[in-house]
Amino acid sequence: MQPPSTSPRIARGGKSIYGAPLGILMLEARFPRIPGDMGNGETWPFPVLFRVVRGASPEKVVLKGARGLLPDFVAAARDLVDLGAEAITTNCGFLSLFQAELAAAVQVPVATSSLLQVPWVQAMLPPGKRVGVIAVSRGSLTPAHLDAAGVPRDVPVEGTEDGREFFRVLIKAEAQDMDVALAEQDIVEAGRRLVARHPEVGAIVLECTNMPPYAAALREALGLPVYDIYSMITWFHAGLRPRRF
Repeated sequence: MQPPSTSPRIARGGKSIYGAPLGILMLEARFPRIPGDMGNGETWPFPVLFRVVRGASPEKVVLKGARGLLPDFVAAARDLVDLGAEAITTNCGFLSLFQAELAAAVQVPVATSSLLQVPWVQAMLPPGKRVGVIAVSRGSLTPAHLDAAGVPRDVPVEGTEDGREFFRVLIKAEAQDMDVALAEQDIVEAGRRLVARHPEVGAIVLECTNMPPYAAALREALGLPVYDIYSMITWFHAGLRPRRF
């Protein structure tokens, strides 16, 4: 019989919080965050760290290009890393604008936007098929946003500006109540407009981090694969904590 091991068991410190390697930078908003929304802790099958960036409203980030907010996001990302985050993401796809700057500032992996998936998904599609994007605001998604995420500038995009609920609650009014069925209808109708205008679309990427609750309904309506911030971040986290077999 082997004698009991006398090797010391050393616990390593250096962080304030353990067991939550992913940090999420949140916009400052009060609208409902239902399960599936990036800002609902129950969405994630693993622990996460949240940090609200004060003053970073959806209107400022989406409609005004996040002007002047980079220092605030850098400071918040550094706070998350100091707490124990080993990687950083954000809860707005329009923050692709800050991808390079945040990664340089925190020196850990950074995935600012669901749009980063577009090149991956395109590589998987058969010849003649393209990725289409549904964004909360089609008119606000500029070439700079696309360039920062490595997305072709001619990518087909549809928005939710003309819907009855989703855009109104998230961007226009910052309402604290939302008709979930109407919000879902806005997303599905945006998808139908997208494929009607671009029948070559073979898969959808949802820019907005509030859209994953409606991804299944969109998939059923269009019969196309749908990717969103949930699909990207679960992949991202898998690299931080690979499964042991």
